[in-house]
Amino acid sequence: MLFLHTRLPVLAALAGLAVIAYALWGTAKGRPHDKVMKNLAITFRTFMDLSAFLGLGLVFTNFGFNPDLGMHIVLMLLATAVSHVVPSVMRRRRQQDRTLPPYAVATVISLALAVAGVLVVPGVHR
Repeated sequence: MLFLHTRLPVLAALAGLAVIAYALWGTAKGRPHDKVMKNLAITFRTFMDLSAFLGLGLVFTNFGFNPDLGMHIVLMLLATAVSHVVPSVMRRRRQQDRTLPPYAVATVISLALAVAGVLVVPGVHR
């Protein structure tokens, strides 16, 4: 479980970068919101969810839990929550009202929180 928890964030970061790139490219080209954007956001969100789920599993099984990980847990849960916001909001909008820039903004915020969450782990080399 620890192995997956330490590897999934790499996939989440790659998916997040794909969301940002596609949203910026689509915005620059004047493209509308489409299924590709939706699927990229879902992929990013899923990797964030899986990583958070495994992390919480590690906490609840007390596997190597260190009280110094409190801020890591808070930041990672916030990052995961932010990854849900834009897809949820866009799903409630009419198709013609859906835009791409919010995906890029929310994904940058989510990735920044995730990076901060990793950097606060004791023993992580900076």
